[in-house]
Amino acid sequence: MDSRTRRVARRSIFWALLTGMATFCLLPFLWQLLTSLKPTSEISTLPPLLPTRPVFDHYLAIFQDRPFGRFILNSVIVASLTTVSCLSIGSLAAFAIAKLQFRGRNLLLFLALSISMFPPIAAVSPLYLIIRILGWRDTYAGLVVPYTTFALPLAIWILWSVFREIPDELYLAALVDGCTPFQVFVRIFLPLAAPGIGTAAILVFIFAWNEFLYALTFTSSEAMRTIPVAIALFPGLHEVPWGEIAAATIVVTTPLILLVLFFQRRIVSGLTAGSVKG
Repeated sequence: MDSRTRRVARRSIFWALLTGMATFCLLPFLWQLLTSLKPTSEISTLPPLLPTRPVFDHYLAIFQDRPFGRFILNSVIVASLTTVSCLSIGSLAAFAIAKLQFRGRNLLLFLALSISMFPPIAAVSPLYLIIRILGWRDTYAGLVVPYTTFALPLAIWILWSVFREIPDELYLAALVDGCTPFQVFVRIFLPLAAPGIGTAAILVFIFAWNEFLYALTFTSSEAMRTIPVAIALFPGLHEVPWGEIAAATIVVTTPLILLVLFFQRRIVSGLTAGSVKG
């Protein structure tokens, strides 16, 4: 077997494995899509795999029979506020750790990352007591503040890696020209760190959008439910509306998939920032 044949064989095997992995990862989404298009009478039995007559009744039902628009609005508000909070605090903290010289900055980064090591279930009880004392139960603040606490280490880590790659000479030259550290941060570093900021924003938004445990614990009224909690509570006492669950899953998952596909290069560039020195 000559070198060209071996090269073609390796590429064929690579693409076959890649196609197989992509198909395996997409199977749950495709299954939900097919389920959402099936009439209710065809969902309870496995065959046929494809709907004999595609219907959109389940998509209409989640908006007509349930306040699904309210659930989407709640998730958008909570995820957006969490993203803004994490970027506002995380960018300042990451800039300080990366460029300002002070004792204990590496320890500060370690402490920030150590927060993400705690399992969320371990903090539910104390957080619930604090939120109830503050009167934040069934409010956006009761979700945004805990979400920010647990998503902030991710934002700090990503932005610290990005800021660290920006040459120190830019920071020192701006100081010589009379800028304060905050002015250097706003006028120079934020524009240069735009890809990393975009990556952090997308990942934090996805985390807040998908979070279930705290949203279930800290909210009780239907008007304050987020999407994961609302979908989990779709089943009734005597039935499970698989069609509506599948339709709701497709509605809330598709925007995230499109968001990741559209910004995939920026996400990869932000996650790999700082991985190569020199």
